[in-house]
Amino acid sequence: MADLKAFRVLVTPTSYAQNDPRLRSLLEAEVGEVVYNPVARPLSSAELLRLVPGCNGLIAGLDAIDRPVIDAADRLKVIARYGVGTDNVDLEMAREKGIVVTNTPGANAISVAELTVGLILSVARAIPQAAAATKGGEWPRGTGLTLQGKTIGLLGFGAIGREVARRLAGFGCIVAAHDPVVDAGEMARLGVLSLPMDELVSQADFLSLHVPLLPDTQDIVNEAFLRRMKTGAILINTARGELVDEAALADALKSGKLRGAALDVFRCQPPRANNPLMALSQVITTPHMGAHTDGAANAMGWAALSDCLAVLRGEEPAHRVV
Repeated sequence: MADLKAFRVLVTPTSYAQNDPRLRSLLEAEVGEVVYNPVARPLSSAELLRLVPGCNGLIAGLDAIDRPVIDAADRLKVIARYGVGTDNVDLEMAREKGIVVTNTPGANAISVAELTVGLILSVARAIPQAAAATKGGEWPRGTGLTLQGKTIGLLGFGAIGREVARRLAGFGCIVAAHDPVVDAGEMARLGVLSLPMDELVSQADFLSLHVPLLPDTQDIVNEAFLRRMKTGAILINTARGELVDEAALADALKSGKLRGAALDVFRCQPPRANNPLMALSQVITTPHMGAHTDGAANAMGWAALSDCLAVLRGEEPAHRVV
């Protein structure tokens, strides 16, 4: 077994050990040196280039772990993603250099699902707008939407989609989903109707995205997709910003095709001031906060730490991606 005291580990997620200091103390006790993110945000490629040389392990957030970074990582054995997505990691380069990449599937599912339901309710009742108007001395009388009797469509039925469905069960709505790799019987056991994608898109009053970012899902919500959506429908995205053509979504909202949208993720984060969605009152935006809870941070932290140390010891990690 390798001597972990000879190893250096770089930790970049700013919420690592924030709620459970044992994550920090255990890691520091196990390895020789721990280097922490010097800024309170994901690191750029240029910033990582200055930190990865000499590191044996990397517990990584949403940093730009591209080919130059991996090439500069002269001693790196493992990239343990603190989260699920690996689209910011050059997996092919990691494979070429024999670097193990892991992630933490399911660790943030409950937290993202809770935010999804919160966003559905917020946009249905225009809660942020009403709260801001009331604090501003107004007493608005808008008309919201009830979830009862509405069809809530889930595009994707992985860990997060399932947790959303469980939480919607008490609202008296129709929950439908499309996922080509999930059996209809599995959906039925959770009270969810399995629909072909076109039917889901055209029938949903609320459509929530829960698919990974892949070549065939990038820009899946484009102009043609939005035209197929029900007039007056609402789009929710807590998955990945690159799933949505933001200009096309802005046009659909301006024209009245869609009633509203709630977005926790954007193509460019934080979104630029000229992003057309930022000026629309019917759009609720949050700062990619789906996994920012004590429960999710702890679960991701322990899973990433466990897999990082396993690889450094020469053992097989629980959640290998590459």
